[in-house]
Amino acid sequence: MSWNFFEIFDIIVDAMKLFSSSDPSGSTSSDRKSLNYDEKPQKKESKKYRYFTEKVSAVALTFAAFLFFFVFKDPLPAQNYMETVVVTSLIGIGISFLVFFVLYVLELYYFKTLFKLLFFSCSVIVFFISAALYAYFRSGWFV
Repeated sequence: MSWNFFEIFDIIVDAMKLFSSSDPSGSTSSDRKSLNYDEKPQKKESKKYRYFTEKVSAVALTFAAFLFFFVFKDPLPAQNYMETVVVTSLIGIGISFLVFFVLYVLELYYFKTLFKLLFFSCSVIVFFISAALYAYFRSGWFV
């Protein structure tokens, strides 16, 4: 029994065509998009929200810089310094992951480019780490 390599590819292509079009008439997906009345028409992105992610990320980094300045302008207590920084960093990362999960559940955690994803995520993580450090050292409860 000899197998023809091109017949296998032909079968795979036929199967993909079968599963890609759901209607038996064989119309393409672009024809179906024009006939789908359930979807809302795509709106153009307004200029007001054009750089929203970058603006939020920049504001978060600015606040983080101010909070880091207030925390580190005075020398920190020498007792358990590294342990305290690690614990507050883990608290900040945990809070930021909780925020990311809430945004994901609300379907607001999507980005068009990898740069926007990394910039937003890193700035939010840095902000919550700085906020946890500020709350830890300036509240007076833990020191």
